[in-house]
Amino acid sequence: MKRNIKTVIYDCDGVMFDSFEANFAFYSQVMERFGKPPLDRSDANTMRVLHTYCNKDVLNHLFAADDRMDQVRAFSAAVDYRKLFPLMLMEEGLRETLDALQGRVQLAICTNRASSMEALLETFGLDGYFSCVMTAGLVTNPKPHPEPLLKVLEHYGIASDEALFVGDSEVDREAADAAGVPFVAYRGEMRAIARIDRHLDLLSLL
Repeated sequence: MKRNIKTVIYDCDGVMFDSFEANFAFYSQVMERFGKPPLDRSDANTMRVLHTYCNKDVLNHLFAADDRMDQVRAFSAAVDYRKLFPLMLMEEGLRETLDALQGRVQLAICTNRASSMEALLETFGLDGYFSCVMTAGLVTNPKPHPEPLLKVLEHYGIASDEALFVGDSEVDREAADAAGVPFVAYRGEMRAIARIDRHLDLLSLL
């Protein structure tokens, strides 16, 4: 695949970072605070939701029909996610790939994280790579809605086929399809124009 790609857009969790343990710890704190049963790692659907959806949607899933939702959201917003950064691991080859892409294409992020992205990039020394960071806190409709990706395209003034979106979930694929952005699956079996198992494999697509 050789296209006139001007922007590469990355999802964060599961693509840039292995953040499963950090997300698990975050939502475990919320569950414990409100007397809910501990999260079950064997519950594949819940594990998928807490790792791919925005905070609002995860809490709606975990606290469905709970009349304390306002309190739950307030507590969740007050948790300092930065304390969980040590549980996150940067994916192998990410920095080398960003180094190779920088100057060739614009680099962007489209994530369902809301408020921790800037601090996360700074902590891992990645804040100088990305000229657009689109979070759930900057849109009305987070992924799988196409709004975040459409805002990235608008930011750069490019057509949908001039970007690639690298994601690892059906949430990412649905957003890409709805926005008309070519989707590259990172270590996933989703429908995509290409599948990569290593970040450096992306270079052969451009």
